[in-house]
Parts: sequence; C-alpha cells; structure tokens
Amino acid sequence: MSDDLKYPGFKSSELISGLGAAFTKYSDAEKQSQIKKTNGVFELQVSNDKKETATWTVDLKKAGTVQKGSAKPKADVTIILSDDTLVDLANGKINGQKAFMTGKLKTKGNMMLATKLDAVLKGAKAKL
Repeated sequence: MSDDLKYPGFKSSELISGLGAAFTKYSDAEKQSQIKKTNGVFELQVSNDKKETATWTVDLKKAGTVQKGSAKPKADVTIILSDDTLVDLANGKINGQKAFMTGKLKTKGNMMLATKLDAVLKGAKAKL
C-alpha cells in the first residue's frame, strides 16, 4: 500500500492507497484493457466529518495511475462525495446511481463516465 496517497483523517485513504497498489499489480495488458474500457480521468473530492477535503485523481485515460491532488490537465469528471460514501461505494453497500439520486454524490463534467467508477473500484478490489 502506498502511503504517499494517504490523507490523515480519511477512512477512504486506505481504499485509494489500495487502488493505487492494485494498478501497479496490473500487467500492461490488464492496464491497457482497463484504460480502453474506462477512457477517462476521475477527480475525487472527498470530505470528512471535520469538513476537510482530500482530492485524488484516477487516470484511466493515459497512464493508469492514482495520484494525490487535482487532475492536470482538467479531469473528465469530478466526483464530490463524503468519506463514508466512498467507503460504502467500494464495499458495495451503496451503488453510484443510488448515491447520486439521494444527494450523497455529486458530479461535474461527464456524468456517464462517473457511472464507470463502480467497475473501476470492483476491478481493483479483485486485484488485492
């Protein structure tokens, strides 16, 4: 697990760190397949109970990487959600559509790309 992806005070830090680790375990063919299926850059803006915000970028357009901070250049979709909601999404307790419909998840940009986040999380979880 990569500590450089972690933000203190965020439960989802472990999840994002695991996602980064899973991406490094992908073979080149698996990574290219994931990039081809997803073809987008996600920016996750996650807030915790203390109203702090952590930002991660998941690049599945070119590099197949996860990094701390905002997307450069601009993300295809920005997903704004709470720390708990991201953890619930990853654990399958809630799906992205339900989170969006109940106001727990907001998007800016390509909303259809946001629907692929569930598959990205599940695919990475299978690698861990």
